[in-house]
Amino acid sequence: MDRLKVATVWLGGCSGCHMSFLDLDEFLIDLADRIELVYSPVVDVKAYPAEVDVCLIEGAVCNADNLEILHTIRKHTRVLVAFGDCAVTGNVPAIRNQLGLRNDENVLQRAYVEGAQTNPGVPREPGIVPALLPRVMPIHEAVHVEHFLPGCPPPADRIKALLTQVLSGTEPRLEGAQLKFG
Repeated sequence: MDRLKVATVWLGGCSGCHMSFLDLDEFLIDLADRIELVYSPVVDVKAYPAEVDVCLIEGAVCNADNLEILHTIRKHTRVLVAFGDCAVTGNVPAIRNQLGLRNDENVLQRAYVEGAQTNPGVPREPGIVPALLPRVMPIHEAVHVEHFLPGCPPPADRIKALLTQVLSGTEPRLEGAQLKFG
């Protein structure tokens, strides 16, 4: 049997969802026998692979780099999962949306000029700070998403329930006692 090709991605967020993924503990050993982790912040792979079965995406879409990799992921992934509240709703990164219509410039001005103690100025050289989008988005506003795995972060039991269903070939149903919030 071919192992499922799985990727995890971290966009604009805190990495708490990946920490919760690592909280799968012994299940990670079982998972290692059944999947091939082809792309993730926890492995040293530079380019997103061409054919991925499932990708868990943590974080909101905050900048041009996030949007670019998200479109690449969608093009090369069969099943996309919004992984955690930032990916599902925008959550904390989307707080900057309240700053106004061109909040990307407002945020840069506040962080690099008003908040600077030395050398105030927004870095404008290419490759230093990715261009912020005018507003932060949950991933489903940019690409089609098959499944939503809420939680801040989603508990390990909820992640395990989703992965177990995907590995068994059944359509994931994110309901029931093991998936309750709290």
